[in-house]
Amino acid sequence: MAETVRTADYFYVMVPDKPGEGARILAELKSAGINLVAYSGFPSGRGAQLDLVPTDPGAFQAVARQKKWKVKGPKRAFLIEGDDRVGACADVLGRLAAAKINVTAMDAVAHGGGRYAAILWVKPRDVKKTAGVLGAM
Repeated sequence: MAETVRTADYFYVMVPDKPGEGARILAELKSAGINLVAYSGFPSGRGAQLDLVPTDPGAFQAVARQKKWKVKGPKRAFLIEGDDRVGACADVLGRLAAAKINVTAMDAVAHGGGRYAAILWVKPRDVKKTAGVLGAM
């Protein structure tokens, strides 16, 4: 089976780079009933950036406003799912490279049952072209 690629809204919030900050944000989202299809956290400057991909962007934004989080977005990311195989991500990145699209970041994981999933980010100016190259829904 070929990959399934779809675009999704994501948001990010900057937090202090210290133990428990990611857990705090995720616990507050859990408490509010906000489901995430993807989450990524990493150091950025003197803090940490948490990228959040909610199933319901509007509900996420309402919670963020209520909590007074300084949220950036929505921005667009690509969610990719497919059969796990040698070179699955290399194939995706190769198609983008051939189209001269620079990938900002990509995270992927094999999640059992012979499947893998990935999230991929490109610059806003490259979202439409990337969607075409990858056949995003």
